[in-house]
Amino acid sequence: MNVLVVNAGSSSLKLGVLGDDGTVLAEHHVERWQGDTGPLRDFLGHAPAVDAAGHRVVHGGSAFTSATVIDDEVRDEIEALTALAPLHQPRALAGIDAARELLPAVPHVACFDTAFHTTMPAAATTYAVPAAWQRKWELRRYGFHGLSHSYASRRAAELAGTPDGRVVSCHLGAGASLAAVASGRSVDTTMGFTPLAGLVMATRSGDVDPGLLVWLQRAGLSLDELEDGLEHHAGLAGLSGAGGDLRDVRRAAAAGDRRAVLAIEVYVHRLRQGIAAMAASLGGIDLLVFTGGVGEHDAELRADAAAGLEFLGIGVDADRNTGTGRISRDGSAVGVWVVEAREDLEIAGQTRAALGHGPVA
Repeated sequence: MNVLVVNAGSSSLKLGVLGDDGTVLAEHHVERWQGDTGPLRDFLGHAPAVDAAGHRVVHGGSAFTSATVIDDEVRDEIEALTALAPLHQPRALAGIDAARELLPAVPHVACFDTAFHTTMPAAATTYAVPAAWQRKWELRRYGFHGLSHSYASRRAAELAGTPDGRVVSCHLGAGASLAAVASGRSVDTTMGFTPLAGLVMATRSGDVDPGLLVWLQRAGLSLDELEDGLEHHAGLAGLSGAGGDLRDVRRAAAAGDRRAVLAIEVYVHRLRQGIAAMAASLGGIDLLVFTGGVGEHDAELRADAAAGLEFLGIGVDADRNTGTGRISRDGSAVGVWVVEAREDLEIAGQTRAALGHGPVA
């Protein structure tokens, strides 16, 4: 079964065709996609024939707890969740609509970033807000980056030979989150009702005192200004003034920019704090996994994060800390691994499983 993987971001489109063994038979990345069928039509004109299509959908709400075959009803339910992910949901729907139009004879499957976290216990998902709010709206922690956390935690456990281990997965990129995974099941994560919560990110603030947000509104900021600032002008970009790319922030810090130095210190502090919190949710930690663009390529960040976590038994070997694979020291109580982010493999595997063609690879 060749699976077309359609990964629509807020402005980009990643396409791939994966064979049964996970081999990438064709791929294409559109940096600035307008939601039209053109790029997909062109790609399919040169790619191998496909038997199914798997689509990344950021938000599945409470309705979708696993990959789901798309029909008109499911498509409409996904659209109804747009308010919970206004940047990503419309683009996912555009990808679904385009692919269903061009490939009407093959099954299409929605793979949800939130689904992996539906195994979290109520204690981890419940907000301590007024009961009347809960009755009117379904306010809960959903968690995101589930496709990445699912793959990275499972792959690291396979490599380490500890399928029932306690894993803290660190997805670090422009967006960033952590997940606590016990025997392959998510039990906690850092993102919440929206992807704005948790760690410091490229342009997103991460956790902020809600009282501060109330104060800012009373001080005169509009809701639109507040949302724009927290989403697009906060995080590393807001702290450093050097943009949201950690590589640029490091260059500014190396040149003596004190704002950039502080930005890195805040980023690392929150990362260490989050890892320790995830370990607490697991009652201990066996594996620490780094994935995503920053997690895979910034060795200094991995070393700095681990340096403050030695009390958990985490130790990184400087000579090994150069690429993917195990980077922990010999004798380290916790295995530390770097795993390449492969959402495409996860989507293809979930698509096959949803269609009855075996378990997730």
